[in-house]
Amino acid sequence: MVRAWPETIAIAPIDPVTPGHVLVIPHTHVTDVAESPEVSARTMARAAELAAEHPAVNIITSRGKAATQSVFHLHLHVVPRVPGDRLLLPWPSLP
Repeated sequence: MVRAWPETIAIAPIDPVTPGHVLVIPHTHVTDVAESPEVSARTMARAAELAAEHPAVNIITSRGKAATQSVFHLHLHVVPRVPGDRLLLPWPSLP
């Protein structure tokens, strides 16, 4: 556990993609970001608090298998970034 709030927790993932990578997860079960705008907004607010601790960060969530969702409980990845971290984001633009 990295941090806890009344409605949300932040935990370190089993396999972080960068140092400081955390998952922000609401206590209330919702399948994905679109199921409950209220739960999603509270979860994003907590992710934003954690993001403010880093000079560069990605906040990532997915909805649906086609969007690479593999865990069907809302969670946001807060991924700190540094030059040369070799994480392949963003994806290239299509012509």
